[in-house]
Amino acid sequence: MPELPEVEVTRRGIAVPLHGAHVLSARLGKPLRWPLGCEPQSLVGRRVGHVTRRGKYLWLPLFVDGVAAGGLLLHLGMSGSLAMLPLPAGAIAEPGPHDHFDLQTDRGTLRLNDPRRFGAVVWSPAIDEAPAATLLQRLGPEPFDPALTPAVFHAALQRRRTPIKALLLSGDAVVGAGNIYACEALFQAGIHPALRADRISRPRAEKLLAGLRSTLGRALEVGGSTLRDFTDAHGVSGAYQAEAGVYGRAGLPCVRCSLPVRRVVQAQRSTFFCPACQRR
Repeated sequence: MPELPEVEVTRRGIAVPLHGAHVLSARLGKPLRWPLGCEPQSLVGRRVGHVTRRGKYLWLPLFVDGVAAGGLLLHLGMSGSLAMLPLPAGAIAEPGPHDHFDLQTDRGTLRLNDPRRFGAVVWSPAIDEAPAATLLQRLGPEPFDPALTPAVFHAALQRRRTPIKALLLSGDAVVGAGNIYACEALFQAGIHPALRADRISRPRAEKLLAGLRSTLGRALEVGGSTLRDFTDAHGVSGAYQAEAGVYGRAGLPCVRCSLPVRRVVQAQRSTFFCPACQRR
């Protein structure tokens, strides 16, 4: 599933070419997770503003004559990716069987490819109004937000009795720590994935927050992770998975202590950890 690094890499790839682009047409393919919420034709004539990200959502603000006129909230789901096709005005590339949304502009066509169709493109009158506000309101803080201090993060952990790996995946205490990044951050912090969140001390919480930021930051530098479907807006795969310390390395020597990395299943998700380096 594309996580925060992959979504941010995508945002960076489409933000510049789309900024100020004039919408020429919009096309819907097979139904996605939620309906668009407007007639595709109603998007024609609007201009795209600065693309932003919140958690794993992208927000494409739209304008008419310089006045805000709603926007599109996009989610890549389990297997989606966005591509910016640099086509001349008036030309439309033939969509494939998994291409379910096109936004054709005078700067090229933004295309959503999503084989499993868990992604979404939803129109909203504003990012702080429904349905966008409804979808975003439960998200935890951004990992690089200065307001997310070690004290704030530790306090959030103290309110939950769930295993720390599950809490990280939930996005309640902090957004963006998908399965691969949660495993890696816990490894960096030396914390066992089954340890209850409320039993993590303040110093260990600070190490975990630092590990999350380090892991996500490095993933951004190398274009995210590509385990199956993800490519950026230019069709390039991510490379972080090749640097993983524990993820996908079950049975292989730990890069720190040389003991075998273990794999267990938590809430139907694979968890990779070193039983010697990561303590309860």
